[in-house]
Amino acid sequence: MMALKVATRDREVLIDPLFQAGRGFWLLVTFLLLVIGWGVAMYVRQVWSGLGVTAMDRPAYWGLYMVNFIFFIGISHAGTLISAILRVTGAEWRRPITRIAEAITAFALVVGTFQILFDIGRPDRLLYVFWYGRLQSPLLWDAFSVTAYFLGSLTYLYMPIIPDAALIRDNLPENAPGWRKLLYRMLALGWQGTPTQWLRLEKLIAIMAVLIIPVAVSVHTIISWILATTVQPGWHSTVFGPYFVIGAIFSGIAALFIAMTLARRAMHLESYITEKQYRNLGYIFITMAAVWFYFTYAENMTSAAGQLKEEWPVLASKLWGQYAATFWPMVLLMFIAFWVLVFPSFASRSWQRVPIFRPRFALSSAVTSALLLGVLTIPQTRPVLTSIDPVVSRQTLIVLTTIFGFLAGVTILPWLKEHLVEGTVIASACVVIGMWLERWNIIVPTMTHPRLIGNSAYAPSLTEWSLFGASLALFVLLFIIFFKLFPPVSIWEVVEGRVLDRAQEKVVVPMPESTRTPASAHAGFGDD
Repeated sequence: MMALKVATRDREVLIDPLFQAGRGFWLLVTFLLLVIGWGVAMYVRQVWSGLGVTAMDRPAYWGLYMVNFIFFIGISHAGTLISAILRVTGAEWRRPITRIAEAITAFALVVGTFQILFDIGRPDRLLYVFWYGRLQSPLLWDAFSVTAYFLGSLTYLYMPIIPDAALIRDNLPENAPGWRKLLYRMLALGWQGTPTQWLRLEKLIAIMAVLIIPVAVSVHTIISWILATTVQPGWHSTVFGPYFVIGAIFSGIAALFIAMTLARRAMHLESYITEKQYRNLGYIFITMAAVWFYFTYAENMTSAAGQLKEEWPVLASKLWGQYAATFWPMVLLMFIAFWVLVFPSFASRSWQRVPIFRPRFALSSAVTSALLLGVLTIPQTRPVLTSIDPVVSRQTLIVLTTIFGFLAGVTILPWLKEHLVEGTVIASACVVIGMWLERWNIIVPTMTHPRLIGNSAYAPSLTEWSLFGASLALFVLLFIIFFKLFPPVSIWEVVEGRVLDRAQEKVVVPMPESTRTPASAHAGFGDD
């Protein structure tokens, strides 16, 4: 049996670090385990005492858990859907980021499913949805679609790992523990890299890429139907299906940018994940941002124009009521992300010679704008404004906030143009936070403004926030453990891409021959 070889550089960067763990790694794992342990303790308390330890009550039966469920399921679209679409369309630049994307899908689905377990008062009856579910219920559709998506995503994640597991099996360091040798030998399934094996693997991956796309789209569509098929104010909408799918892809790309940047910095993958991946995926990111703004405006504009007595209180609570503090920051964060992604391309290098076009000036302007915005929105500052002049002072603060915010946005443009990766991460962080707020703005205002009974308020309890923190810690921990077992970059895909690039460089496309017309054919009048 011939051992598979891997390039020295690939082995040093992608394989050897899998068997090295420093103090920082163990400190991070310990911290995450402590957060998860706290969450487990709070969940045991919730199961023992009942959902009364949460802030959910009549009529707000859904709260933070349902927000997190929709959020994590949306993030899961970062991987399998995006990776499958790029694979089907033949985007060669996708190769270094496919594994990170597909891992996000699997782990987000795991964490998202836990939110349903948190939300139900009787977890022992979780499987009742399968045993006694009604075929006409979107809840049953959702259970089947999420299950199919999870199983399909695991399969789609595992198949490209087979060749890499064989490479690791044949290139293990001498100090590799026995259990890891057994793990890679089992996962490799006897892979030897024969032409027949490669042909079968490529066919299976291509088939899965085609099949997983409609499944992924159906998942978030059905989740939206859980809301849209009710008559709750703010939910009974025909655009919820595409709106949710667009939002899922949007937040998924943002999560992918953050994950691939963390992996790039922590594992020194700059030579694999280059600015090319950020630039090409950024075009899709910008498109999703524009489409998201369109759907958000369309959804809220139709509610405002209709002014139905049941719908209007929900919209009013978001525009200037109790949930304005989550609605307008969502809009602001999305606008900042769009600005950071689009407008740096209009900046000129000559701007850097002007003193104000410096990150320090932009940061000071942003901090000033944020402080002024805090004075405008924090309730404790209202007596001060009233004692001065409530109209003039408020208008002045609004103008100053806008001016300083605009200055921060303009003066940072040259820096953003020179730092594509950092700018993309800033935009991605804004989108991830903004999309979580969007899920909140969809669920909570409607639940607290029902159709038949009086309005109420909802603020998550310590138990709910603890389980949210534990969910984030579990997501990060799964991510860290996975990439301590497998390379974050698919070795065989990157090598295959190099071979294709070298082959294309050798291809010489002949230029068309120029067919020159004899000079006599262009002779003008009067020529001999």
